[in-house]
This record gives sequence, structure tokens and C-alpha cells, in this order.
Amino acid sequence: MRLMKSHEELQPPGIDGERKQELQLFEKQAGIRFKKLELLNLAFCHRSFANERHNDIDNNEKLEFLGDSVLGLVVAEYLFNTLTDKAEGDLAKIKSFVVSEDSLATISRDLRVDNFILIGKGEEFSGGRSKKALLADALEAIIGAYFLDSGFRASRRFVLRYLVPEINKVLENKHRKDYKTLLQELVQKQFKSYPKYALVKKTGPDHSKTFWIEVRVNDRTYGPGQGKNKKQAEQEAAKIAYESLSQLSGGEDGVETADPKRGEPRKGRGRKRRG
Repeated sequence: MRLMKSHEELQPPGIDGERKQELQLFEKQAGIRFKKLELLNLAFCHRSFANERHNDIDNNEKLEFLGDSVLGLVVAEYLFNTLTDKAEGDLAKIKSFVVSEDSLATISRDLRVDNFILIGKGEEFSGGRSKKALLADALEAIIGAYFLDSGFRASRRFVLRYLVPEINKVLENKHRKDYKTLLQELVQKQFKSYPKYALVKKTGPDHSKTFWIEVRVNDRTYGPGQGKNKKQAEQEAAKIAYESLSQLSGGEDGVETADPKRGEPRKGRGRKRRG
């Protein structure tokens, strides 16, 4: 029993003259050239677009799966060969930052991937072109498509052209950090416990709310952090707590010195965590 189609059997959406020009423009911007533009077009085809069509076209999810593996191998090989003095754990941490959703979405925006994605009407109305997950997935699909079209060496050059600068950002400590993960690791190490987040309040109109969240660590409360969604507000609260705790423990991992006003721990005021 065959579980999936070969790439020759994948059914991409049709390419008319205007779409062909768009795809060629992307090739020029990205510095790559496809032998089969149909594969590149399929890499841009989100499932919401495919689901709205009735002519049985495929989406980019299998290409995304393949591209994720190609991306991981290329970055791992580069780190292994370049950072020979780093331990396995250090290489794994660097790789996790470099291939993160934030990093890939940033590269996608630089390549203007959002201009070329084919998405359904519902996804379009909900702001799909600006969603980090969608942009990151599309980039992985492009990598997978380019691997099928032009082989490993070409896809490796493409990946390294855009990922090496991200690797350098991590090495220079200029990358965007996942402070929730960093805080959790620090709290587990220092206190053998976990940080606890609590929503303090929501402000603003329904279409543009701001969330305020505090984080509690070892009977002290930090924050609040604020953001346009809970995830963003939690990251901000985690950043305040992490920088303050890192300063107290000697500035681990090269973290910048905390702002004493934002990062000053204070005793909990009996506020219980809300759901």
C-alpha cells in the first residue's frame, strides 16, 4: 500500500502568465532558480487555499515536512563543522534558536513570502499572511521544494545564505530569545520549581486588547509584562523575571543587566493565580 505520492504526482495549482511572473519575481528576490516552477507554486499553496478548490490540488504540508528535515540537517552540519569547540548541548541550543518559528518567519518576511502565498478567503480575512507559523511553514516548504527540484547542494547553499546570519546573531547574543523557556530552565535549576503566570488585567477595546501578566517565582512576583496577546505578555513577564534573577545570580548566559525598576522582585501580595 502506497502511503504518499511521489513529487512527480503532486498536484499543484495551475500557473497562468501572471502567476508565472510572480514566481519568477520571487526567484529573483531569493536568488534561486527552479527547473519546475510547479514545485515552487505548490510550496506557496496553503491548505486553506487547497480546501476551497474542487479540482483536487495538493497543499504545501508534505513539502514543509521535507523542508524541515533538510533545514535541520544543513544547520546541524554547519554548526558541527564550524563550532568545533562547542559541546553538543550548546550546538542543540543554538540550532533551536536558529530554526525557530520566529527566525524562519523573519526570513520569510525579508523574502516577501507573504506576497506570494496562496491562502483561502477565510485565512486572508483573519490576517493569515502575517501569521508567523504560516510564514515559517511556507519557508520550510520552499526549502523542501528546492531540494526536490535542484538537489541537496543547491538547497544547502540557499539555507546557509539566510541562516548563517541568524547563527551569527545567536553567537553574538543579539537574537530574539524565548524568555519563557530560559526562565523555566533557570527556575528549575535554582529553585527546583516552575514559574507560574497570572493574568492581571485586560485593557483596551475588543478589537485591540492589551494583556497584562505577572509571573510568580519562589514566592516573588515579577512584572507585569504586557502584549497584544497572552503569549506575548507572558514572554515580557518572563523577560523581566529572567533578567532580574540572572543579575542576582551573576548574569548567566550573557544576558543584559536588568532594569532595576522593571526587574525588581517584590513580595507577593496574596494574589492567587487565575485560570
